[in-house]
Amino acid sequence: MRSVATVFMWLVTTLLLAVTLPALWVQQNLVDRAGYAALAQRAATNPDLQSAAAIELTTQVGRLSAGADAAVVGAIAKMYTAGSSFPGQFAQANAFAHRWLFTDGVDSALDAQGKWVIDFAPMLSDVAFTQTLRDYNITVPTSVPIPLTDNAPAGLRPGSLRVIGMWAPWAAWGLVALCAVSVLLTLMAARNRGKTLVSLGVSAVLVGAAGWAAIELAQRPLATALDNTSGNIRTIADVMVATAESGMHQWLTVAMTAGGGLVIVGVLVSLLAGLARHHSAR
Repeated sequence: MRSVATVFMWLVTTLLLAVTLPALWVQQNLVDRAGYAALAQRAATNPDLQSAAAIELTTQVGRLSAGADAAVVGAIAKMYTAGSSFPGQFAQANAFAHRWLFTDGVDSALDAQGKWVIDFAPMLSDVAFTQTLRDYNITVPTSVPIPLTDNAPAGLRPGSLRVIGMWAPWAAWGLVALCAVSVLLTLMAARNRGKTLVSLGVSAVLVGAAGWAAIELAQRPLATALDNTSGNIRTIADVMVATAESGMHQWLTVAMTAGGGLVIVGVLVSLLAGLARHHSAR
């Protein structure tokens, strides 16, 4: 009866771990605004994203003044996006896009048409553009909204994810607590703690491997979703997605490594317990 309870608790723990790992990653890196901005800042170090952002910035300056020399502005934009200030300001712009989705506190002038936008004004206001914009008598508006998609789904509107933003932290950390309790209950129900540690390690390895497989299976749906973007914005979105995938891969790799370590610990515990029983029998 005790072995049945142990197997049951092991299954529950494995399922909880399979839900907890992605939920915690999503909360920390997508739902949390600071985490999302940090992800954007990492993505901004990618040369492909920098090149696409430079072209988009050049385009926006051209829209502000038809007399601006595209070659001159483009050269400055490339130097700016390759510089040290760009990642932080790109992160700031993405924090606005995040606020657009997860809160109601959005400037209505920026989303009057219900489009999901990113504000390029902080980047155009950088000191790298100051002299050039002054030469062309260009004043940067308080906001330069660039639509991330022209065909946003009906559910993708300002504040549409506000409820998720409110409850996701509670859900993620609640799952962490449940997972920890389930691990303890599994160990308490077990006759052989060493073998149970091995089985819990196997759970972590399985969950990590399943996560890698799930990311691969999600490639096509993600590509379909990104089809609503085009040009420079598509390149930027591709790099952002690739950065997110890299972050998820790191979490899953850590989980599998920890699981492998737990297997080794479990084997050692079983060996030591066996030696202790053998010694006491003598």
